[in-house]
Amino acid sequence: MKVAVLLAATAMTLALPAAAQEADPIAAVEAESERTSRVAREIWELAELGYLETQSSGLLVDELQREGFSIQPGVAGIPTAFVAEWGSGGPVIGLLAEFDALPGINQSTSPNRDPVEGKHAGHACGHNLFGAGSLTAAIAIRNWLEATGTPGRVRLYGTPAEEGGSGKVYMTRAGLFDDADFVIDWHPADRNSAASRMSLANRSGKFRFRGVSAHAAGAPERGRSALDGVEAMNMMVNMMREHTSMDTRIHYVITEGGAAPNVVPDFAEVFYYVRHSDADEVRALWPRLEAAAKGAAMGTGTDVDWEIIHGNNPTLPLESLQRMMTEKLNQLEPIEYTAEELAWAREIRESFGEDAPDLSQAREVEEFEVKTGYGSTDVGDVSRAVPTVSVRTATWVPGTAAHSWQAVAASGHSYGAKGTQQAAKAMILAAVELYTNPQLREQAKAEFIAERGEGYEYQSLLGDRDPPLDYRR
Repeated sequence: MKVAVLLAATAMTLALPAAAQEADPIAAVEAESERTSRVAREIWELAELGYLETQSSGLLVDELQREGFSIQPGVAGIPTAFVAEWGSGGPVIGLLAEFDALPGINQSTSPNRDPVEGKHAGHACGHNLFGAGSLTAAIAIRNWLEATGTPGRVRLYGTPAEEGGSGKVYMTRAGLFDDADFVIDWHPADRNSAASRMSLANRSGKFRFRGVSAHAAGAPERGRSALDGVEAMNMMVNMMREHTSMDTRIHYVITEGGAAPNVVPDFAEVFYYVRHSDADEVRALWPRLEAAAKGAAMGTGTDVDWEIIHGNNPTLPLESLQRMMTEKLNQLEPIEYTAEELAWAREIRESFGEDAPDLSQAREVEEFEVKTGYGSTDVGDVSRAVPTVSVRTATWVPGTAAHSWQAVAASGHSYGAKGTQQAAKAMILAAVELYTNPQLREQAKAEFIAERGEGYEYQSLLGDRDPPLDYRR
């Protein structure tokens, strides 16, 4: 199948005029390598949290405006969300660009644990690379479209607050993907893969308990502890775990619980996530959490209310597109690292212990497979609005877990920038295939309709709430 694709590509190239033959998609990406590294590093330094990514979003917009893209800023009621477009006619192919950091973790680019003093967030999921790589791909696609005269539009979606804010869900709900033909998505990882991967649906919420403060020793009978309410809820939910299906994931963190042991806290808050492969199961589990919160409040003499913060549908992978993306990955030359980058990577690898994967895995492509991942992403809602194809490339040292200090270090290092370039190359090859292969477009759209099912109607897990623009403040 790979040979057939290469022959078709060769035949298409021979049929194009001489000027078009000079428009090498890979060369178009390589020409942007300096910009890729610079933008990735700038966003890494900023490390802005969800819905607060003013400078990171603005940086991407400035680069796109200089390249002639038209910009719709502040879409879907989100100041840091945008849509940038170039071209006319033909298929509309969108790319997603994330740029939010994670709170509570940071690291320098050192291969040893080295938190940066005074910095309270870090790109532990590589969204600085995500934004920079998609920017590179969008500009390279624009250059290819212009050089070849191919009809088509390339569109970059600036998508804030993936980490618990569901920015793409609000953008999907606002209809911003309705007129797109395809969307290309990528994510940093510790290996190269275009597996057909379904994520878990999830919903999160903050449960806020209110009680009565008092001196914990001098007048305990006059107090009603909001923290007791949180702890009672947590105990009941932990017992509930025994009576949920195997695919269920429930996790929480107490975000506020009081300031001093001798003051009965009159306010406490716990932040919950619920995940499952079936969105309907998440909907069924959620009222059980609400019931636990109500029971905890009754038992502790406190009051409780809650706010749903975010909710994502599972991704809808299309095997035809994922197999195509796997072929594109296999067409690329493996990533080449300098001696300094390999020495740095070996030090990172030592932090994983003796069973860490071999560094050579960063140069390999995983075989195609169909699987379910246990993370969640707001790309799921996009993939239910428009046929979406995803790819992961080795921006991190093999063995690196997302949301780790090792991921932060690699995301700010030249090692991560090289994996980002690899992603941009895979994306432009996939885009060229979609622009020039009407049979694949028809096949993927037919598969998309079949996978969603007859009479499908999109429903978000957020209801009609507005974007929680202050959820990271």
